[in-house]
Parts: sequence; C-alpha cells; structure tokens
Amino acid sequence: MKKLLVLAPHTDDTEFGCGGTVARMVEEGYQVRCVAFSDCKESIPDDFPPDALAVEMYEACQHLGLDKKDVQLLNYQVRRFNYERQRILEDLVSIRNDFKPDIVFTPCTSDIHQDHKTITEEAIRAFKTSTIYGYELPWNLLELPSRCLFKLTEVQLQKKIDAIACYKSQGFRPYRDREYTKALALTRGTRIGVNYAEAFEVIRIIH
Repeated sequence: MKKLLVLAPHTDDTEFGCGGTVARMVEEGYQVRCVAFSDCKESIPDDFPPDALAVEMYEACQHLGLDKKDVQLLNYQVRRFNYERQRILEDLVSIRNDFKPDIVFTPCTSDIHQDHKTITEEAIRAFKTSTIYGYELPWNLLELPSRCLFKLTEVQLQKKIDAIACYKSQGFRPYRDREYTKALALTRGTRIGVNYAEAFEVIRIIH
C-alpha cells in the first residue's frame, strides 16, 4: 500500500491546498496521514471556543475519507515556527521513521507565510527519500508553480468543498467561499482538458 503524508502548517491547510487530491488518493487505496502543526488559537474569532479549529479539522478530515487516527495535531504557536526549526525538523524525522511515506504534500516553496515556509524547508531536509509535491494556497504565493496537476472528479471536489465548509470559524475569509474553490479547480482542470483539478509544484520526484 502506498503512503501519502500531508503536512499542514495550520489546521485548515490540507483542505484548502489539496483536499480534493487527498480524497482521490484515499479512494485509490493510499494510506494517508495528515499532520497539522498548530491549532491557531490566536487566529480564532472571539465568539468561538479556543479549540474551534482543532474540532473543525477533525470533522473536515472525515469528509476527505480520513479517520481521526490518521490525523495528528501538534502544538506549535502560529506565526512562530521559524523560532522552532530544530524541534520541527526532529518531529518530521520522527514522523518519517514511523510512517515512511512514499509521497509528501507540503506548501509550495514560493509560499511567503513564515510558518508555511518553515515547514516546507524542513520537510525537504527530512524527506530526502520521498517524492515531494508543493500544494498551492494562492493568497500566499508570489507565483503559482503548477506543472503537476491531479485530476479530480466532481465527487472528489465536492468532498473538498464539504470539508472546507466545516471551518465555520474561518467564515470571514473570502477564499473559504465554495464558488472560489470550484472556480480554482475549474481553472486548473481547463489547462489539461478535464472538468476539475488541483495544481502542485514538483519539488522532488523519486521513482
């Protein structure tokens, strides 16, 4: 069984960046594990409980076909990852040795968010023997390096949309809108002659 590891700096990055592809790979029989590095308590609106994003993440991942045991949440402070590089690297090495992924999804190398950048840079160091793809979060990117595209069915896209809808605490963010999610998948699919797709940066391919 092939193994896919998804690295999410924050609780909702998996769903926004590669939710459709995760749903597809679960359907195709991959063993998928998702690791989120922060529950982002500091980013939760005052009218939501402090564990809102953690609760929403577990619910969202179920829409993608993951069990709670497949999802791990670490306790790094949001926007402070760059001060914890060594500890993050050690966690990644531990995850690598335990799970031994064939493929790793992480944010694109051109992602300018400090936490995303740290996770990807340390992932490249930790997973030297795995194929690594960078998923896109367009609102954080200087450019969209997307030479790899994963085709999505309408059902897989809907699973992504349903997962994102679980993040009610993030309803104020414009990119949470279902029409935006569908339009981005449609745009990516148009490039390769299919209805829907998600785009990735190719960081490393190992055959």
